[in-house]
Parts: sequence; structure tokens; C-alpha cells
Amino acid sequence: MKNLHVLLFSLLLVTGILAGCGDTEDDATDQTETETEQTEQPSSDESAFPVTMEGSDGEEVTIEEKPEAIVSLIPSNTEIAFALGLGNNIVGVSDHDNYPEEVQEKEKIGGLELNIEMILSLEPDLVLAHPTNSPEGIDQLKESGLTVLMVNDATNFDEVYESIEMMAEATGTKEEGENIITSMQDKLSELEEKAAGIPEEEVKSVYIEISPEPEIFTPGNNTFENEILTKINAENIAADQEGWIELSEEAIVEQNPEVIILSYDFVEDPVGQLMGRDAWQDIEAVKNEQVIQVDTDIISRPGPRLAEGAETLAKAIYPDVFEEQ
Repeated sequence: MKNLHVLLFSLLLVTGILAGCGDTEDDATDQTETETEQTEQPSSDESAFPVTMEGSDGEEVTIEEKPEAIVSLIPSNTEIAFALGLGNNIVGVSDHDNYPEEVQEKEKIGGLELNIEMILSLEPDLVLAHPTNSPEGIDQLKESGLTVLMVNDATNFDEVYESIEMMAEATGTKEEGENIITSMQDKLSELEEKAAGIPEEEVKSVYIEISPEPEIFTPGNNTFENEILTKINAENIAADQEGWIELSEEAIVEQNPEVIILSYDFVEDPVGQLMGRDAWQDIEAVKNEQVIQVDTDIISRPGPRLAEGAETLAKAIYPDVFEEQ
């Protein structure tokens, strides 16, 4: 069982890194626009090409024409591409992609190990890679003559904005990229403004569990989860430690968090299981039934939905403060 939990946690992290009818004619139009927002062809400036840019690996890449066929090797790149309006141009995605729903219709090109033959058969004009992809696989793609852009490994909101800007420049969708970034920044500003009004004595202590017992993991400093908690004026009980860390039951009980967030769904009834842990019965969050499950992707995947994730956590932790958001 211990090995199973370790494997599940490893897959969770990979997926997180790689691995989120109206009755009237107007209502129908609005619904159609919403459903096609991420797949419709974006506006572009063909005169922007050729464009030469430097990938996060330091290699200079020249994109001769606006890419018509794109392969994305990681879920975060895919989400950004769809948000940029490039859904129709995406011809291949990783096995770990799960958002938006349209990715299920795309060719799968592998997970940790890339299916080089499949990628080559798709004849992409641009491959959107990531530092977590197999270096050997990336080298093979480059040696085969494909244009490969290494998108940065974002670990905070500013770096996510850089990822969006990079991909927007590479695909001739700068305006769409700017709009996405502005929308994210506006949403975060609204949340921070409301959070600033929370009195110090009402600031909640929060424990986020990303892997259940017996190996209990939680995000510490320099994670998206911690950055979000900081923005919404909540206290992460693991903020004094770096990255994803393993905590003992004793340490969590001693910290006595007022709210517990569960960001996994690979076990049956995760909230019920946590609420039933014998050693946790005196924790404030358990006594007051403040244990909430959220989608891990929207609070940990480097993409446009992180702002939505921040709002989700804000409402879960401070429902009275953010109910109007």
C-alpha cells in the first residue's frame, strides 16, 4: 500500500507539472460563443513572421510562418494554447492532457516517454516543449528538423505570464496573450483587494493536502498553492519549508489548521477518509467540518486557470468575504 501511495503521488505531481441553454436567441448565441471560445481561430498578424526568439533552454528558434499545425508536449502548454484560440491548430497533445474537453479528440503523443514516430507523422510546424520532457526525445525531434520551442518551467504567476507571452509571440497571437494576462491580473487584484480587508485576528490557517496518508505531502514555499494563499491573506502552515514536503500527522495536529484543502481525487471519498482519521479529531478544521476538496489542476498547473484556482480557494477558505466574487 505504501508503494501504491508513493506511485499515486508521483503521478499526481507529473500530471500537475506536465503534468484544469438559454431560451432566447441571445442566450443561445452567448452559449455558443462560450463553448467555442477556446477553439476558434484567433486573430493574427502574418507580417509578424518570421520571428526569432530564445527558448527557455537558451536556444534560438526561428519560426518562419504562423504555425498551422502544433504539437504540445505538456498539459500546461496545451491549456495556454487553447486559451490563445489555437485549439483548431493543435494536432497532438500528451497522454496527461485533460483540459479542455477537446483535447480528448487530439492525437496522443506519449507521456514521460515521447512517441517520436507519432509526432513526426503529424508534421507539426511547431512543437511546444517543456524542461520536464525527455531530453533525448527533444533532441530527436530537433534532429528530425522540427521547430521546437522550449517554454519556461513556470513556478509563480509572473513566470506563467512569461510562458503566455512566449507562446503568443511564437503563434502570432500577441493580442490574445495580452488579454489573458490582463484578465488574470485583474481577477487576482480583485481577490487581493478583498483579502486586504480581512482583520488580522480573522486570518485563517490552512493545510493543503496533495497526497493522503501514509505519505502525507503538502505544498510549502515557492509553490503556486502557497502564492495563492498569500494573495488571499491566508496562512499556509507549511510556508516555512520549501517546495512539496512530507509532514507527519503529529506535525499537522500540532499546527491545528482551521481549514483543510484536499487537492486529489485518486482515492474514494477523500474528505470522508480525512474526517475519519482518529488522530485528527481535535483539529479545528475537522471539528468544524472545514475540509474542502478542490481540483488540483486549477491551483497547481501553470496556466490561465490559476486565477480561477485562486478564486476557488478564496471562496473555500473565506466564503463570507468572497461570496460576491
